[in-house]
Amino acid sequence: MDWEEHRRVAHSLGRTQEFLKQITYGGNDGIVTTFAIVAGFAGAAADGVAQVGPLAVLVFGLANLFADGVSMGFGEFLSTRSAHDLFHARRARELQEIAANPDQERFELNTILRQRGLPDEDAEAATEIISRNPAMMADLMMTYEFGMSDPDADNPAVNGFFTFFSFVVFGSVPLIPYFLLPADNTAFRLSLAASFAALVALGLLRWNATGERLARCVLETVAVGTICGVVAFGVGWIVGG
Repeated sequence: MDWEEHRRVAHSLGRTQEFLKQITYGGNDGIVTTFAIVAGFAGAAADGVAQVGPLAVLVFGLANLFADGVSMGFGEFLSTRSAHDLFHARRARELQEIAANPDQERFELNTILRQRGLPDEDAEAATEIISRNPAMMADLMMTYEFGMSDPDADNPAVNGFFTFFSFVVFGSVPLIPYFLLPADNTAFRLSLAASFAALVALGLLRWNATGERLARCVLETVAVGTICGVVAFGVGWIVGG
């Protein structure tokens, strides 16, 4: 059994937990972004100021959905790749510092271990042992001195795909009523209800993966989407008026 398989089996780490950040980020942004288009059109059409057909909503909504989805997917790819590059560059410099000034680095490691709660004697013994392995010493310094963890377990392409996929899947929900109905108040209300349900589902997914309080996971997710939707509707109403 390799390390990744052991990590999933021993710690019950499923795909949802592994890619929770990408699913939550992409899904929430997809719902909010697409509903913003719908809400903006609905705000502009309020009180008969502007007449908008379902085709216009779908054209703008789908164009925005896929363009932003691709952008976010590549953005996540570049972000993860940059995290890899930054970590390895900083770790290489740390190894150079350990080789060039070992006493100073030993002192820093000893100080960190004591700050983490080890008694002086234990910290000194641990420093002596760890300093014999510069690679391990560098990893510990990366974690405790710079707050950086090894990102090699994160695959930039896979992270980007999950962000894109979640964005498109969740972001398509607000548009579903406009495939079936005219762009009237009924379609907008159904889109609003569908968006709310998608946000709740995303909150439940987050709760299932993290085990945090159910109310917190759902309410936070819904609140973010609601605020963005209200802003979009208000802007459309103001501009349309």
